[in-house]
Amino acid sequence: MANVQERIQKLISENPVVLFMKGTPESPQCGFSGQVVQILDHLGAPVVGVNVLEDAEIRQGIKEFANWPTIPQLYVKGEFVGGCDIAREMFQSGELQAMLTEAGVAIKQPAKA
Repeated sequence: MANVQERIQKLISENPVVLFMKGTPESPQCGFSGQVVQILDHLGAPVVGVNVLEDAEIRQGIKEFANWPTIPQLYVKGEFVGGCDIAREMFQSGELQAMLTEAGVAIKQPAKA
């Protein structure tokens, strides 16, 4: 299992925004993964999607890596953010946008009032 942990670490360290999800950003295979993709799309954040349905080792390994039992799992600059509910709450409060900006991830600028 150490090998899968190294693969996960490599993915999250080499990509600013990584979403371990069911399906792909273009074709989510569950509603929760789809919601996180919609949030990231709305913000214009570049995301690397990792389809856990295609790799059983990653699917189990990511749960152990973050000590988080569910998929999807969002990482920003190597830091575990959370799953769908947390990402949605952070988006609604503006925290997710701030986190992405502080991490140097280019996002769409909000419309000026």
